[in-house]
Amino acid sequence: MKVLYFAWLRTKTGCAQEDLSPPAHVGDVATLVEWLKQRSPGHAEALADLSAVRAAVNQEFVAFDHALASDDEVALFPPVTGG
Repeated sequence: MKVLYFAWLRTKTGCAQEDLSPPAHVGDVATLVEWLKQRSPGHAEALADLSAVRAAVNQEFVAFDHALASDDEVALFPPVTGG
């Protein structure tokens, strides 16, 4: 699974992307995020407030209860606003 981080999530985690093999119990975006929080203090800080985080799986916006497959690309980013 590839996880991409954008904007301040990239800064706080210290990486733009990671190729990961989460444990079998990680079946949706919410569980993935909880698992990612354990990777480092930066991950925990970046993902502490999920009201400020949006997710996309395979380049489509999804809710945190969206099911995941091992070959998915998951992007995590702040809410986007237009002008």
